[in-house]
Amino acid sequence: MCGMKTRGPQTEMSGNHIPVLVDEVVQFLQPKNHGFYVDGTVGLGGHAAVILQKAAPNGFLLGIDLDAEALAIAKERLREYKEQVTLVGGNFAHLDRLPQLHRGSEQRETTIPQIDGILLDLGVSSLQLDTPTRGFSFTHAGPLDMRMDTTQSLSAAHVVNHHPEAALATVFTQFGQERWAKRIARQIVRDRKHKFISTTHQLAEIVLDAIPSKSTGGRIHPATRVFQALRIYINDELKNLHSGICSAASALKPGGRLCIISFHSLEDRIIKEQFRTLSRACICPPKTPICVCQHTPTLQILTKRPIAPTPDEIRRNPRARSAKLRVAMKIHESKTKD
Repeated sequence: MCGMKTRGPQTEMSGNHIPVLVDEVVQFLQPKNHGFYVDGTVGLGGHAAVILQKAAPNGFLLGIDLDAEALAIAKERLREYKEQVTLVGGNFAHLDRLPQLHRGSEQRETTIPQIDGILLDLGVSSLQLDTPTRGFSFTHAGPLDMRMDTTQSLSAAHVVNHHPEAALATVFTQFGQERWAKRIARQIVRDRKHKFISTTHQLAEIVLDAIPSKSTGGRIHPATRVFQALRIYINDELKNLHSGICSAASALKPGGRLCIISFHSLEDRIIKEQFRTLSRACICPPKTPICVCQHTPTLQILTKRPIAPTPDEIRRNPRARSAKLRVAMKIHESKTKD
């Protein structure tokens, strides 16, 4: 089973970056002085700044992100907390294997200590969406890229121009829940025979051409699901989420909190199922007469239903409208034996 922010100090954000569900994250994460926290998707540092403020003066935060450009911005944004924060390039899925750098100027690798709270703010960031050269959005003309880690080789352009038709259809169905996946894949293969598909606008136009006109008048742009699917596939987001939840549950100290913000149903389903599994004393198949799994619960679910942004937050930040927050707490060892 194991394997994107403010009220509070609402200062000017970088670009259009407004972190979502900040009050709710603080409520559940309960940052405190001397606490150790991890923002596994630190992005531009919006959530991290609030956590560090609440955990002052001696709280510490490890910020992790795949995006080197985002880390550079976060470093500048969090400069007033430089003695309390370390920023690391990496993937939250490997939290248990990342180095934790000591406070201050003395830096040495060591094992990450058990953690008081972990935040994962999933999906694409405002920086990535609003930077045309990153190729995440068809709103802007840009190269068909979509890599969160720009050092990796696999890009959206490679997938669109080289994957077989059936494989493209599978990606659009599995990761985008796209009704017209086969038609879109067929149109892509037809068009790429004549011209290399290299830009976001090219791909969006192909999707529009492939979908019946009666299906193009909905609330969201017809290319949204295809772009979502490619991004998730290229960055292996769902597999990383599976692994990251297990890694986070292991790294937390008893009583530590895990807060995860998701933005679409595929992510939310994984979080719900993983939390449920990690909170159960038995995971045997339903008709098994006697428990043989010897499973030990490690988490207690604190949010029976996902927490959504308030209408006021959505009004101030429309990108928050699909956000959902789920929270779980690491169980004390004595409770797992009761």
